[in-house]
Formats: sequence, structure tokens, C-alpha cells
Amino acid sequence: MNFHQKPTTFVASVAINVTDLKRSLDFYTQVIGFQIASQTESDATLTTNGRDVLLTLVQPERVTPKQPRTTGLYHFAILLPTRQSLASIVPHLVNQGVQLGSSDHLVSEALYFADPDGNGIEIYRDRLPEEWTWQGDSVEMTVDPLNFEDLLTKETVEEWTGLPSDTVMGHIHLHVDDIGRAEAFYTQGLDFEVVTRYGHQALFISDNRYHHHIGLNVWNGVGAPQPAKHSAGLVHYTLDVQDADKQQQLAERLQAFGARVDWNENILITADAAGNEIHIVY
Repeated sequence: MNFHQKPTTFVASVAINVTDLKRSLDFYTQVIGFQIASQTESDATLTTNGRDVLLTLVQPERVTPKQPRTTGLYHFAILLPTRQSLASIVPHLVNQGVQLGSSDHLVSEALYFADPDGNGIEIYRDRLPEEWTWQGDSVEMTVDPLNFEDLLTKETVEEWTGLPSDTVMGHIHLHVDDIGRAEAFYTQGLDFEVVTRYGHQALFISDNRYHHHIGLNVWNGVGAPQPAKHSAGLVHYTLDVQDADKQQQLAERLQAFGARVDWNENILITADAAGNEIHIVY
């Protein structure tokens, strides 16, 4: 099952503020291996196939550093197409001096690090859906150590020449100010389903039985404030839905829920209670 084909609602792209566009472009192209799709003095779009924009970097006027202990981006997650591509990026990132965290989540194997502004990044590969364990509507996920020896010896490690063309944005993980309010918004307003809970601290939601399209946590504190608009961090993320009918259905659900509903031509714009802005397209 391809979780980035319709009719699944999925995270298609992410836009973030950065404090130094040139520095960030160097990082995202040379260290990670994106290609620049378009560029102006204040922003740039990044792609892996020359067509689909996965990441937009924005340097706003009077930009300020990323604010700690606020809502917003925890990390965005870049999904590689194969385990071999995950193995190949490991020595490359190490050679670039990137400080890596890592984990085996049972459903996936993941690397964690941050960009020069402290924006969190995950790069991961999925295990096959038939290898995931479901208990009813809940998928089993853990935070086990990643077996680097197995990864680097069982896969052919090749010289890193950039992200494969079929790389996609896999999911996004957000800091929110209240788990209950976030759950209500994303399930009632956006029609997602809860697939895993970590007590009252974190929640994972998805569409079409993916292991998660969105993670939500209160690790920055219940009641955490929203960051300043021009600080480094999340600008918005984009959800891709099946068609115009699904987009209109979500607009009606959001309206009934009492959430923000704005339109910019054919883009539906909303935000969760923690101020994380969402653009819905098809």
C-alpha cells in the first residue's frame, strides 16, 4: 500500500522559517541532498524530483531565533524509499559532522538531527505494512535502539549523491499546548484516526492505517505559548487530500468544529488550537 497515493490524506510538504537562507540552503542541499526548485532573496523551495516541493525555506524580515518551550515544529520526517538509501546516508551525515540520534520504532528505522536553526529533522525508512503489529485500531510502536551494525552490513552502502527522486515527506510531529484539544481538532475537524497514545503526553494519528501522519505532544509543557510569527520554526504544513469533494467536506467539518476556515484561491487554510497552520490541497 502506498500511503502517498490518494485517497489517503497525507503530509505533502512543510514550510519553515530560517534565520540565514544561504546557510540553510547549503545545509539542505549539501548535507541532506535536496535540489533547489526555486529561489528568491527571501525564500526557496526544495525538491527531490524537480517537480514536487517537499520543503520551503523562508527568511522573514526581522527574523529571530527559534524560541524554546513553545508550540510548533518538533520535527518533520523525510521518508526514504529503501533501507539501502537509509544505510547510505549514515556515513555521509557522520562525515558532515552531523550529530545523530537514532531509533527503531518497529514500524520504521529512523535518524534524528537538527538544521542550523534547531528545526528538528527525521530521516527514516518504513518497514513493510505487513510487518507492523496492530491491536485493533492501535499500531505498536517503540523507541528501541537502531541496529547500525545490521543496517550497515546487510545493505550496500553507496556514496551519497542526494535524496532519491522518490523520497517524500513522510509525517510531521508537532508541539501542542493541550493533547485533548489537539485530538478533538485532528479527529473531528480533519477526520484523522488515533493510532497510538503515550499516556497524556503524546498522540499519533493517521489516515488509511498508516503508522502515523502526524505526531502531537505536550513535551514543551501543557499551555505552552505560541512562537512569534517571524521566529525560526514552522510556518505551515500542507495536507494533500483526495479531491475537491474531500477538501470541501473538511472545510464543513472544520466550520462545524469552530476552527479557522480561510481560502486562498483553491487552498483551504486552517490552524489547530496551538497555532500550527495547515494548508489543505488536492
